[in-house]
Amino acid sequence: MSLFKRLRDLTLSNVYALIDKAEDPVKMTDQYIRDMASDLEDAEKAVAAQIALEKKFKKLYEEQEALVEKRLQQAHAAAEAGNVDLARRALEEKKAAESKRDEYRVAYDTNKASADNLRDKLAQMQKQLTDLKNKRETLVARANAAKAQVQINKSMNGFGSDTAMAGLKRMEDKVLGLESQAEASNVMNDKGKSLDEEFETLGRDKAVEDELASLLKQYEK
Repeated sequence: MSLFKRLRDLTLSNVYALIDKAEDPVKMTDQYIRDMASDLEDAEKAVAAQIALEKKFKKLYEEQEALVEKRLQQAHAAAEAGNVDLARRALEEKKAAESKRDEYRVAYDTNKASADNLRDKLAQMQKQLTDLKNKRETLVARANAAKAQVQINKSMNGFGSDTAMAGLKRMEDKVLGLESQAEASNVMNDKGKSLDEEFETLGRDKAVEDELASLLKQYEK
């Protein structure tokens, strides 16, 4: 399994494409965030291990470089003292140190290049994870707004339906019918008065009018 498989298989463009097809984009986004965070943790460990190798070979290279310089100085000192054998041995060890130094330098350069490459990829992963987290906040807001709109539209559909309007028309017709019945009953009551009742009412009205005229006459100047 490739260390940075998410950079290949789970780029942000692929993530967003899958989210668009998901039934619950917020849950899918959260899952991708968890997956990327887990991969990022593994990547950080791998980068740390590679950096450790880089530092190891750098230290070995520097030790051999120092040994080369040391043996060279010792060879000069031995030659100056006339000790040919000691000077020869110093130069032999210097040559062996140079060979190791060159070997370690190659290993150091190779591991440093790998570490630098992994550092760059790790930075990319960190940025992608940050971008995805930021995208989640926008996605949650959009999802909530869309759900609210769907609910409102569903509720509004009932207001303008033919069934609701037809029901309202029936209720209006019923009220009109009740009002007609009430008006008809009033008419019937008026027609139901007898001749004697009408004269009695007329007499009561005349008595009231006479009493009113007498009352007003008292206050005439």
